Amino acid sequence: MADGKVHIFDTTLRDGEQVPGCKLNTKEKVELALSLQELGVDIIEAGFPISSPGDFESVNEISKVIKNVSVCGLSRAVLKDIEVAAEALKYAQHPRIHTGIGTSDFHIKSKFNSTQDDILARAIQCVKWAKNLVADVEFYAEDAGRTDNEYLARVIEAVIKAGATVVNIPDTTGYCLPHQYGEKIAYLVNHVPNIDKAIISCHCHNDLGLATANSIAGVLNGARQIECTINGLGERAGNTALEEVVMIMKQHSALGYYTNIKTQQLNPISQLVSDTMRMPVQSNKAIVGANAFAHSSGIHQDGFLKDTQTYEIIAPEEVGAHGSRIVLTARSGRSALAYRFQKIGFEYHRNDIDILYDEFLKVADSKKEVEDIDLEKMAKQHKEVAA
Repeated sequence: MADGKVHIFDTTLRDGEQVPGCKLNTKEKVELALSLQELGVDIIEAGFPISSPGDFESVNEISKVIKNVSVCGLSRAVLKDIEVAAEALKYAQHPRIHTGIGTSDFHIKSKFNSTQDDILARAIQCVKWAKNLVADVEFYAEDAGRTDNEYLARVIEAVIKAGATVVNIPDTTGYCLPHQYGEKIAYLVNHVPNIDKAIISCHCHNDLGLATANSIAGVLNGARQIECTINGLGERAGNTALEEVVMIMKQHSALGYYTNIKTQQLNPISQLVSDTMRMPVQSNKAIVGANAFAHSSGIHQDGFLKDTQTYEIIAPEEVGAHGSRIVLTARSGRSALAYRFQKIGFEYHRNDIDILYDEFLKVADSKKEVEDIDLEKMAKQHKEVAA
């Protein structure tokens, strides 16, 4: 099953930090890096060393304390960038330089005012520079999602020959549909003669809400690394969410893919990242949102109370959540009401619940959610009437 191992490359500290308002200091980055190591990620992209003295310091300090996973520094296809990245990573036990250049016509013509041949030469050169400084070099073909497949294959073949150990195929603008991104990975697998000498990596953005789907499509077609962030944080609409791709592969274990992630830590680290970056997690966020294991519809509640698997494919404990919640609203039914009364110590027969349900609906129509204090008040009133 060795071929099924998917490496998790976490870029929360680099791409995730690019969210406006989410800037981290060195102490915060080191704390999160240690938690990511404990979570079981394979690579931590610690920052972009040449971008600022603070980022250099963060990458440098993280390199000193992280022992079990690779520490990665980002660079452009510029010698100074690469040298500074190597210097920042000098204490790392497993250093990786992540360097590259845009390969789509949008980047070649509009951004660089260049040609395909010139960009190809620059791609080869930046990998050679990096390879002289570290053994593990990842090359990114920025905007690969909109790059012509034939040209992309030429670039990837050349950088692997130059020494790249990982080739990153970013859907930088989140443009691709899953089948298009999957076909792009498959094209590289089938048309790059030396592709077996490197790991193919997916780096998908979420501009159209397809980052997770595209990353999984990449894995299905031969990629063996996913670049992602906790809570899906990242530039613009965000990156692939680590917790989503990990749980997809775990839930669909028959496909044969797996990671080293300790899934019971997903909710705790989600909250830690949210608190540290001061960025709330949306309530309906998959896996780690507050409502991920909450049930408010009467039909759902009734089925769930009979068998949790009717409406939950993941046990909350599996991802470190506190448990499932039965939320009482005007859409809730009698079984949910009886369950919640039981949870606070009141056992009622069906006739009692029928009477209490009418009162419950009046309360439910007047507020968004019926709380335990409301139930206790109803129970007291019901006892007085019965007496």
